[in-house]
Amino acid sequence: MSRAALPAGAFAMLALATPPLVGCAPVPPAPARSSSRSPAPEADAALAEFEVVLAANPSATAALEQWCARRGIAPEAEVRATMITAGADRDEAAALASAARLALGLGADEPLGFRHVRLDCGGVVLSEAYNWYAPARLTPDMTRALATSRIPFGKVAAPLRYRRELIESRRGSAGECPPGVILSHRALLRLPDGHPLSLLVECYTGANLGG
Repeated sequence: MSRAALPAGAFAMLALATPPLVGCAPVPPAPARSSSRSPAPEADAALAEFEVVLAANPSATAALEQWCARRGIAPEAEVRATMITAGADRDEAAALASAARLALGLGADEPLGFRHVRLDCGGVVLSEAYNWYAPARLTPDMTRALATSRIPFGKVAAPLRYRRELIESRRGSAGECPPGVILSHRALLRLPDGHPLSLLVECYTGANLGG
């Protein structure tokens, strides 16, 4: 299986996630773990600041737009999504879908959506994201927007007033994301009624720190 298709170790990440069922206590964020290579003090300070911005927002898209403006990455701080289509090993894909269904509380006959995108600000790729979601919990207009535009999932679904639960955060690629990643997140988007909407694996690039 190509690394471009799905992140290495993604199955382990999904299988170990097992977010709580509706009505249970939210998943506490796991402590960040540093990669073996320590960044320079300036880069480490910038990365810590970046983590604060991510933690302060219910949407990674909103956080990236704030970060893009703060760092002057692009003249216009608008994040756009580019879909990535790549083949994947059939058995691996089936296992991932099964684990995602469990995390989202979906039955075998309920639809499961999947998006693999690169998020860029002014053409600078800031994140690569893998998103398993429940289409039935979106409105028809949201489903149409996801299929026909470059608007990121977080912005499309924002009217649903979901909250973001960080399941795990690791500095560096940590095996789950492509090389060169400065930060990897695993997160769940949960609706106000407690139902999970989306399970995410996010790989943040060095471009966020000017790398």
